[in-house]
Amino acid sequence: MRIAIPILWLLLAGAAAQAGEADVKAAQSVIDGQIAAFRAGDNVAAYGLASPGIKRIFPTLESFMAMVGGYQPVYRPKSYAFGKADELGNGRILQRVMVVGPDGKDYEAVYMMERQPDGTFRISGVSLHEANTVST
Repeated sequence: MRIAIPILWLLLAGAAAQAGEADVKAAQSVIDGQIAAFRAGDNVAAYGLASPGIKRIFPTLESFMAMVGGYQPVYRPKSYAFGKADELGNGRILQRVMVVGPDGKDYEAVYMMERQPDGTFRISGVSLHEANTVST
């Protein structure tokens, strides 16, 4: 029985790690979806991926899009790649995204992702700043 408990603990820890990876992939899929919607001009679909908290702050599509206009690197990226993700507990994930903006500059967008009661993730905030890059 002493051997079974550590093995069970390892199996449970492995299952938790897999669930974490699945959550990060699900959160990244939402970010991909919103960027794809912006690129396609489907602002309704992009707004649909915002959390209820964001929708309370920006209750109309027009107000949401007015805000998004200040985030050109994520609204109209030339390219992007996912960086480090941190699981913060309580269904929240902080996902870093490296972005090349329409101006050709490098940015880091930090997305706060929030699990909804139905299990899906939605975007509850984005912080954007110019990336610190070193030219050689």
